[in-house]
Amino acid sequence: MTTGAPTPTHPARPRRSRLRTFLPLGVAAWLVLEIWLLTVVAGASSGFTVFLLLLAGFVLGAVVIKRAGRRAFRNLSETLQQQQGGVPPAAPSGNSEGNGLMMLGGLLLMIPGLVSDAVGLLLLIPPVQKAISRYAERTFERTLRQAAPGTLGDAFQQARMHRPDGRVVPGEVIRDEPGDAPQGPRPPLTG
Repeated sequence: MTTGAPTPTHPARPRRSRLRTFLPLGVAAWLVLEIWLLTVVAGASSGFTVFLLLLAGFVLGAVVIKRAGRRAFRNLSETLQQQQGGVPPAAPSGNSEGNGLMMLGGLLLMIPGLVSDAVGLLLLIPPVQKAISRYAERTFERTLRQAAPGTLGDAFQQARMHRPDGRVVPGEVIRDEPGDAPQGPRPPLTG
């Protein structure tokens, strides 16, 4: 028996991005490769050698992360002291660039595996850091330029204006400046 009411149509599900499709496969392939390389090295030498390699990578990664963190904290405190003193912050020196990539390299060294150690060591080389940071900066700027309204370029504006359920919350800003005379009640908002 039909009531004459239209059947609800559900919108088609959006396509999964390539990243969401291939990232789990890439992570699984990386894990299989890491385990295979560790077993090959253990077969060629000994399990104790593999243990020493993994331990050395962990210790080196911890040292690298600690050094990069101290350097980043020192740069931050110097910048804050300059701003408090009224001195405009100087252009970033060569030492301040690459702290994030250095920390990522240290983290990759701490992760057990030979491929992650090799990539982590590559990230510690300054020319590689500069090339990667230039590439990432260009990619990020291109993404921001291509962002249409309602996407990444507009996200913070939307977050302020909309409630989690998507409805707009009407309101007004009342700023009490020192020296202003108190005002009477305001008319209610309509909308």
